[in-house]
This record gives sequence, structure tokens and C-alpha cells, in this order.
Amino acid sequence: MSPRATILRPGQIVPRERGGGARTIPLVNARIGSQQTLSGITEFEPGAAIALHIHNCEETVLVLEGEAVAEIDGVEHALGPTDTSWIPAGAPHRFRNPSATARMRIYWTYASIDATRTVLATGVTTRIDEEHGVVPD
Repeated sequence: MSPRATILRPGQIVPRERGGGARTIPLVNARIGSQQTLSGITEFEPGAAIALHIHNCEETVLVLEGEAVAEIDGVEHALGPTDTSWIPAGAPHRFRNPSATARMRIYWTYASIDATRTVLATGVTTRIDEEHGVVPD
């Protein structure tokens, strides 16, 4: 049976707490029928950041709201709404919210349904869909 098109409403999806003031709203994933891509929205409270990490596939990140700092391969880039990054597999990176008062939101998509994240400080690798609690039943 072929997967069916799906309309996703982020405001109706319970966010997954990531710790440190970050939470993710999973969107496209295998549970809804995707066979190739993963996507979602991550919200960062003021000062929040994700740990430096790498992925096993390409990632694209679009800033939806607020100001962001993207650290990619050791270089920091200031980003604002609609600024978009493309990050190749294996490139160390992270995003953080430099604001002391405003929320920051990013939309991300991975080029593989089997995307993983390896946190460089710990060496621990996890599947993205497992992090977000959306592994298909």
C-alpha cells in the first residue's frame, strides 16, 4: 500500500523536551509514511543550545523565528529568519540561541529516514526518530 499524503499542524503536536531549554516538534517521519526524509521544528529558549554533533547524512536548517548562531566546522555564523544552512554528513555543528530574552525556532530536514546524531563530547550515537519518539510501531 502506498503512503498517503498528510497535513501536519505543528501547533497540535506535543513537543518533545530535549533538555537545556530546547524542545522538538517532530513532523515528517516513518510513522506518517515517509520513506526517505525526516523533518521537524526545534524551539530554543533564550540562551539554549544543542550539543556539538555530527550526522550520517545531509541536513538543511531554516531559521523560522529569532536570531541563531550556527557553529559549523568550528566557524560561527549569525543567522536570522529565513536564513538557511546546508550541512554535509560528518560536519561538526550545533545551533544556539544568543538572545537573553527571545525564543528562537528552526525547521530542519534530513536527507535520510535513517538519520543519526553523534554527540561529539560523549561519542553516543542515536537515531533522530528515536530521540523524538517517532519510531514506527
